[in-house]
Amino acid sequence: MRHRKSGRKLGRTWEHRKSLMKNMVRSLVEHERIRTTEAKAKELSIFADKLVTMALQDTLHARRQAFTVLGSHHSVKKLFDEIGPRFKDVPGGYTRVVKFGIPRVGDSASMALIEFTRLSDKFAEDGATKAEAAVEA
Repeated sequence: MRHRKSGRKLGRTWEHRKSLMKNMVRSLVEHERIRTTEAKAKELSIFADKLVTMALQDTLHARRQAFTVLGSHHSVKKLFDEIGPRFKDVPGGYTRVVKFGIPRVGDSASMALIEFTRLSDKFAEDGATKAEAAVEA
């Protein structure tokens, strides 16, 4: 019985799930939004929220713990210097999962977009120019 066992197996072994989540959270930190299946996005949000919580502490120990997950000094620097300060006054809910209406073509898997709730300026500028273009049209 699976009573009180949390987390999704995603049809993979433990080692494969671990490397999948590490790669996906590294991509999320690097690109700030990624497109994946709905189940993977929901599981990824748990890992991403924990990393942002580490970034809010901003200690050497937290940086080393984040490095064990991310495996890249560049990603750790971005997490602690750019992403973490955006959420300094937010108590939680650092990621957002937006479901797509159209499933994936090959296997009809439900797709979703996972992103940080407070995006960087490059995404805000793109959204503003699209909104202005829509108003002018």
